[in-house]
Amino acid sequence: MFRRRARARSASATGADPDASTSAENPDPAVPSDEAGNPLEAYFTANPGRLIQKWVHYLDIYHRHLAGYRGRPVTVVEFGVSHGGSLQMWKHYFGPAARIVGVDIKPRCAALAEPQIEVMIGDQGDRTFLRYLAEEIGPCEVVIDDGGHTMAQQIATFEELWPGVVDGGVFLTEDTHTSYRPKWGGGYRRPGTFMEYAKSLIDQQNAWHSTEPEAFSVDDYTRTIRGMHFYDSVVVFDKAPVPRPHAVKTGTPSF
Repeated sequence: MFRRRARARSASATGADPDASTSAENPDPAVPSDEAGNPLEAYFTANPGRLIQKWVHYLDIYHRHLAGYRGRPVTVVEFGVSHGGSLQMWKHYFGPAARIVGVDIKPRCAALAEPQIEVMIGDQGDRTFLRYLAEEIGPCEVVIDDGGHTMAQQIATFEELWPGVVDGGVFLTEDTHTSYRPKWGGGYRRPGTFMEYAKSLIDQQNAWHSTEPEAFSVDDYTRTIRGMHFYDSVVVFDKAPVPRPHAVKTGTPSF
């Protein structure tokens, strides 16, 4: 079974790296932020709040894809609530208008709710819970999957949460190196891993050009995945309407 969200009265959580883990006081709102560089890196380095663990190169990936949402009234969902540090980081990064929702299977994480931050308790591998979660949260601009890292969890989370991401939104699945590690159900080019699944979505992006519609045809992913970005251990999906591509000619012929 799953539980309703925990809220603070006036309203944390954090993702954990699969090869490690992630306590403390509320972050100082005046935490230094190098606006000429990456404010996430500045916060992470100075960290005045709860414990955070991240692969350091993720910070640049986050800022590259999420900077446009800062200062806006966005809903940000992060799977993986360890000590609550990364949700405090997102709260600081996105600003006072942001709604931050953490999701974890461990009931103790409900105690990490604080102003602006909600915590939902449930099993990421349970599609019934994921559908309930999507309905409870409503439309969201950003989803960050730093949860259990198994193949079934990552695929189910993408499939069930993607429809609720708004046009212009972003979905990040991180720690995808688990696709290469047996502990999480991975293996090099092993069928059923998240990376093999993501590779199939590259094909699906190009389904407009299929000459084999019975085997390979346009679907909702073709129409909604505007872009995919592959990094070491992270895949980022951009959502926007994708119309059928067309080519035109302009200018004067040379021959």
